Amino acid sequence: MSKERIVSYSLEEIRDRIARGVAKSDWARVDAMTDADIEAAMRSDPDWADLMDVDWSDASVVYPLPKQAISIRLDKDVIDFFKGTGKGYQTRINAVLRHFMRETKKDKQAG
Repeated sequence: MSKERIVSYSLEEIRDRIARGVAKSDWARVDAMTDADIEAAMRSDPDWADLMDVDWSDASVVYPLPKQAISIRLDKDVIDFFKGTGKGYQTRINAVLRHFMRETKKDKQAG
């Protein structure tokens, strides 16, 4: 999105616009869109480029649980790998461990 189109409003300005019934959303146009129109719009949006063909049918909502600080020793190459994936590497390590935990529980319940 080009910076010329980005507009900022204060909370008070937003409340005032809502009170006056001023909105930029064209809900009639959105309501008239077909699934094919929506998919075409998504395919032309670069923010969706890597997500269009992902199978979301097995997705689940993940609610964050409280974290507990611990000290753990990991191999240097493991740490380097996760750090190399950018900010949030500890969260990704947690996700990998959670996946392992769920799969292990699944195996035990099946067997």
